[in-house]
Amino acid sequence: MATLSTPAPTPAPTPTSPPGAVACSNCNLRELCLPMGFTPDEFARLDALVATRLTLKRGETLFRSGDPFRALYAVRTGFFKTRIGSEDGRDQVTGFQMAGELLGLDGISSDQHNCDAVALEHSQVCVIPFSQLETLSRGFPELQRQFHKIMSREIVRDHGVMMLLGSMRAEERLAAFLLNLSHRLKARGFSPSALLLRMSREEIGTYLGLTLETVSRCFSRFQEDGILEVRQRQVSIVDQTTLERLVSGASA
Repeated sequence: MATLSTPAPTPAPTPTSPPGAVACSNCNLRELCLPMGFTPDEFARLDALVATRLTLKRGETLFRSGDPFRALYAVRTGFFKTRIGSEDGRDQVTGFQMAGELLGLDGISSDQHNCDAVALEHSQVCVIPFSQLETLSRGFPELQRQFHKIMSREIVRDHGVMMLLGSMRAEERLAAFLLNLSHRLKARGFSPSALLLRMSREEIGTYLGLTLETVSRCFSRFQEDGILEVRQRQVSIVDQTTLERLVSGASA
């Protein structure tokens, strides 16, 4: 797998919202982060809980492996990667998170984070203090059910990554990765065919278990075959049907 350099220490994320400035009830991502179904009173209780927003610049770290676990973070804008370090000094990208998704679930079991979360562009997150969330959930069954769904979604995503690494050829892995990004962007109201890749080819490679050279070769092959149009980080899906056939053929 490709090697990523260890980033230099970065300043702490900057709080940008006074108490009460962040409201789940009027957030345009609420159906992705905390789907509809709550009453106005329940949304008011959520608004009181999520009272702080942090702003991070590209390359800044939200939390690092070994940091005490105190909160979950809902991505409001921007894009993140999570990564873990190996004993030989290499970094392994474990996921890419976008608006409407949660960071920090890795810390629940051990009370400390087990990975680094790094902003891939200028980003904002809403801070959800976990101890207060637990207290609120005891009298708020729908909230508790929703977080169970979120954790289940993460398990399903992990299983998908295991399938990528265990059974797919390089082209199939990249096709599955691009389709996953496409579906997630579509759910947020963006074009499913025009992708701006916030991550580098090297980061894609470490996530998919491929070398940088293999990822670059797959992109070139897809472009030659008329499946994609690639202009550096701007990627247009021209033939989604062929991408889907690649993935369905691998999982058949």
